[in-house]
Amino acid sequence: MKQLQIITIIFGLFFASKISAQFAKLNQYNISWNSQSKNAGASMPCGGGDVGLNVWVEGNDLFFYVARSGTFDENNALLKLGRLRLTLRPNPFANGHFRQELNLKDGSIYISNGEKNTTNIHIWVEVKQPVIHLDVKSKEAISAILYYENWRYKDHIVKGKENNENSYKFAPQGIITTHKDEVSFNENKIVFYHRNESPTVFDATVKEQGLDSVKNELFDPLKNLTFGGFVQGKNMIADNTSMGKYLNTPYRAWALKTKHKSKKIEVQIGLCTGQYIYQSLWNESLNQLSNDISKENNSIIWDKNKNWWQQFWERSFIIIDPSKQNIDTGVWSAGRNYQLFRYMLACNAYGKYPTKFNGGLFTTDPVLVDSNYIFTPDFRNWGGGTFTAQNQRLIYYPMLKSGDYDMMQSEFNFYNRLLKTAEIRSEVYWQHPGACFTEQLEDFGLPNPSEYGWKRPLNYDKGMEYNAWLEYLWDTDLEFCNMILETKFYNNSDISKYLPLIKSCLTFFDAHYQYLARKRGRKILDANGHLVLFPGSACETYKMTYNSSSTIAALKTVLQHLLELPDSYFQKNEKEKWQAMLHRIPPISFRMVNGHTTISPAAAWERINNVESPQLYPVFPWGIYGVGKPNLDTARNTWFYDTTVIKNKSFVGWKQDNIFAARLGLTKAAEKLELEKIKNGPNRFPAFWGPGFDWTPDHNWGGTAMIGLQEMLLQTNGKKIYLFPAWPKDWDVHFKLHAPYATVVEGTLTNGKLIDLIVSPKSRKADIVNLLTHKNGN
Repeated sequence: MKQLQIITIIFGLFFASKISAQFAKLNQYNISWNSQSKNAGASMPCGGGDVGLNVWVEGNDLFFYVARSGTFDENNALLKLGRLRLTLRPNPFANGHFRQELNLKDGSIYISNGEKNTTNIHIWVEVKQPVIHLDVKSKEAISAILYYENWRYKDHIVKGKENNENSYKFAPQGIITTHKDEVSFNENKIVFYHRNESPTVFDATVKEQGLDSVKNELFDPLKNLTFGGFVQGKNMIADNTSMGKYLNTPYRAWALKTKHKSKKIEVQIGLCTGQYIYQSLWNESLNQLSNDISKENNSIIWDKNKNWWQQFWERSFIIIDPSKQNIDTGVWSAGRNYQLFRYMLACNAYGKYPTKFNGGLFTTDPVLVDSNYIFTPDFRNWGGGTFTAQNQRLIYYPMLKSGDYDMMQSEFNFYNRLLKTAEIRSEVYWQHPGACFTEQLEDFGLPNPSEYGWKRPLNYDKGMEYNAWLEYLWDTDLEFCNMILETKFYNNSDISKYLPLIKSCLTFFDAHYQYLARKRGRKILDANGHLVLFPGSACETYKMTYNSSSTIAALKTVLQHLLELPDSYFQKNEKEKWQAMLHRIPPISFRMVNGHTTISPAAAWERINNVESPQLYPVFPWGIYGVGKPNLDTARNTWFYDTTVIKNKSFVGWKQDNIFAARLGLTKAAEKLELEKIKNGPNRFPAFWGPGFDWTPDHNWGGTAMIGLQEMLLQTNGKKIYLFPAWPKDWDVHFKLHAPYATVVEGTLTNGKLIDLIVSPKSRKADIVNLLTHKNGN
């Protein structure tokens, strides 16, 4: 018995020392500043659960914006919940001593007056409930004034390009108004909220798209949506209101002040969002949250929060140059910025809505992104409630190899909620089954109304977007279907509730292209018994395609992965149905370029619109070609010789070329593109990239950077796990990544040698292939 206890203690000490060493490496990635910020553009992210803050100190005052997932107004703008400003007296920062640090290990921000260290501010967000904590400790008694600043204190008419923040975008219909919030003192609290008024953009879109007859069956997330919260503090009382202006935006402030000087100040901001028939019901929910907070022990909640973040960082990491010998190089920064962006994604781990590609929860004043955009902090380009699928997918792919399966549910549930609406579209417009999801998709499941087209030819197909870029582009939903299937293969997740979604998305393609063929003539299949995927689209680039290779790769891969599921996921004889559909999918097309066989974007197309390279989508995301897979030379030829691919290569924004290069095992190209992509962004916080093609911080920029680094380190083919398929031999790294069959791979590469390898389960170690000795100079 004693021997067992000794072994247990030794094992515990070993495990604790290992975790401690890992966190020591993580700590080198903390962001710390020794000077205050010029403005909100030089802010630092902080968050948890589904709440994001932009935190900065300016003019000796602490500021932070508050954002939360799902706060959509009547026009589908994603509204901020306000800005907080804290003034301390005497002011600890007035003498110039200052330090602000994002501590990744516990997910929070610490601010102090530097070397003097007489005043310490701690900002953190609870992961499990929407509560923000602002804690101040001082060695001497101080007083404080806390301002809640709101720029929606009156109705605001949205004009011109400012409508890009909402779903009307470039084609507003009539006068578009952001309605005012309600803000008031409630005893010694500040209570604030926005409640959507009718009609909303949902109502306008339903009418525009001819769906009034089925309106009551459609999902409407905007009706009666109410969001806001309260600000309260121990030893704080209501003060007064005042007017002010930050950058170009006027605001009204409601202030709380300390009753008397104190060495300790504790502030809580509680948030509440939901669809409430009556405003009084929202009030009750908010009061319940306030009551719950009053009963809780802050130290216990903080410990639980720290544990969540500890488990998050233990789950996966990529630490490059862990000995920190070359901190000023792009290589070391690549590891740091990877970790920083993963932190940003975790701030919306459990949002009702997916992390938005165009800024996530961390947008600030738009004039700091583009001096021509003199709009309010609610602005972001490409809309608030509009989810562009090609962009959204890039945020969620890296969560597979990082093992963040719980964080993927927001995206999966987004599509699952909209399944009925997508199926109703097919039934109403074409009288056939299947879910039709479009590319620029509103949070209520219909195409963005302006992209759909307010002015359309009289007899144009009502189910179609009248849009040169988006017409016939409806295959991106298959990428999310495949992600769901991958979570089954990676983590053995129960995906039963998503099976109707996957099957309905596949059914749409089978039914719709037979429907279109039937409209053209007697035959619904080609001479080989294949579907004729015309008209189609290869991303937004190759338009009016005949058998788009990206669509074919998508259908083949999703069907094959569906058929790999256990029989328990199917009804009797159902697998035969999907096997028959798989046989109806046409083959990918090829073409000769300078004597080299390459993947063709499609069998034929009418025009080129955009700058994507869908001929390489069979490489990523679909994985038909890659390291250790057949016909790799064909895919490499496409990279090297296709003139459009060459022309379109870039690291900016959502561009995937770093991922393509990694998947093709092209180490030199992957290294160059990855270092360009993942280098420090133009803002003070290194992972605030953008605006790229979208907005700042550009989350699909960060997503592609993460994917690229992961693919350089680890790729799979069936049960084979390839290590370092495109990894420079001189990049020292300590990594922990996930792979299919519930596998976790942790390794340390030092001076070109794999000196430590831990694989769980141990049986999977036999499937590891170390490619370091197989480099061919590519």
